[in-house]
Amino acid sequence: MNDRNTKQKNVTVVGLGKIGLTLAAVFANNGFNVFGVDINKKVVDSVNKGISHVKNEPGLEQLVQNAFSNQTLMATLDTSEAVNKSEVIIVIVPVLITNQNEVDYTFIDLAVENIAKSIKKGTLVIFETTLPTGDTRNRFGKKIEETSGLKMGDDFYLAYSPERVYSNRIIEDLSNYPKVLGALNEKSLELASEFYQKSLDCELIKVSSLETAEFSKVAECVYRDVNIALANELAMFADSKGVNMLEVIESSNSQPFSNIHYPGIGVGGHCIPIYPYFFINRGLKNGLIQLSREVNDTMASYAVEKIETTIGSLQNQNVLILGLAFRENVKEITKSSTLLLMEHLKKKHANIFLNDPLFTDNEISTHNVTPLDLNDTLTSKIDIVILQAFHKEYESLDFKVFNNCKIVLDGRNALNKEEIMKLGIKYEGIGK
Repeated sequence: MNDRNTKQKNVTVVGLGKIGLTLAAVFANNGFNVFGVDINKKVVDSVNKGISHVKNEPGLEQLVQNAFSNQTLMATLDTSEAVNKSEVIIVIVPVLITNQNEVDYTFIDLAVENIAKSIKKGTLVIFETTLPTGDTRNRFGKKIEETSGLKMGDDFYLAYSPERVYSNRIIEDLSNYPKVLGALNEKSLELASEFYQKSLDCELIKVSSLETAEFSKVAECVYRDVNIALANELAMFADSKGVNMLEVIESSNSQPFSNIHYPGIGVGGHCIPIYPYFFINRGLKNGLIQLSREVNDTMASYAVEKIETTIGSLQNQNVLILGLAFRENVKEITKSSTLLLMEHLKKKHANIFLNDPLFTDNEISTHNVTPLDLNDTLTSKIDIVILQAFHKEYESLDFKVFNNCKIVLDGRNALNKEEIMKLGIKYEGIGK
């Protein structure tokens, strides 16, 4: 690690996923020595060679290479060693939910335990992982106190600043989005503000407490989930009335107080289908948030029913799903609507094929479906095509290869309806 400037602050970033690695690389290119911590040895080895394991993030590969060349970024499996060398700790370890929609703290609890074992007096700890309200102070701050013997607010400082970025444009978003920041006390807020101003040079929104900052991030996601659920509910009703919901949205949103989102086959990813449960599980039940989750999770079933209503039984029908990823151009399957689609199609005893240019055949096969290359002659045996993730590779897809296809279900309302229908294939969208 470069020691040419001994006054330079040392930062540990715990978690080198898409966001963690990007943060580490940005910090390392903005005057900080950075230790990146991850439990995956392949990730650590890659970073230590100056290679980003995260692809399709504009600018990230160059930042990692620059930091490697300048010796300002080093990765390690040893959390305690990195923490002991640093004055600032950034925690960006995933918190997900179980199959029962309970919060799963497995990874972050382990990370905090390791931080607590070697934290030095005077260290600033900032959590960027999206958390249920109160966890920064009551779960993790207290855990660090209990294990280290240090007192938060006096011996170590605590802040919370949620990540607010979007895959495929993380570096851009870090510059453009204000950083919401809450802290334990004035000293914690002062130190965290100074750090972000130097490391990101972005606008800061300083809120009154840790809990306000935690709440604000979940509220962002809840807003989107509720709005999408409204769009989906309206789209289903529009279908029943023979109305094009996309025209409705364009017309309605011409009024500046209307911001109806677009309907679709479901909501996936690490954020929107997960974080509402951070409120639901803490007491906000039987309201819009709970109902929105139910509406959005039923869209895959609704899509399958639309197909069945149009062409009849799906038993032994060959169904091709386009897109394993939860959304376009991102290699990530967390809560992907494809998983729900496969579940419903299996109940209908359909034969399921799957194409996704971002995944290998072996990765697709682990989901107990048949991978299908779009150049394979088996495309002529496909009866039904469902678009789930509109990857850029599908923008020029010629549906002539599906010369026995009965119906295309456009789950993202992204395909050319007229061109598909000219081929004698029925077309169905969501509210379209």
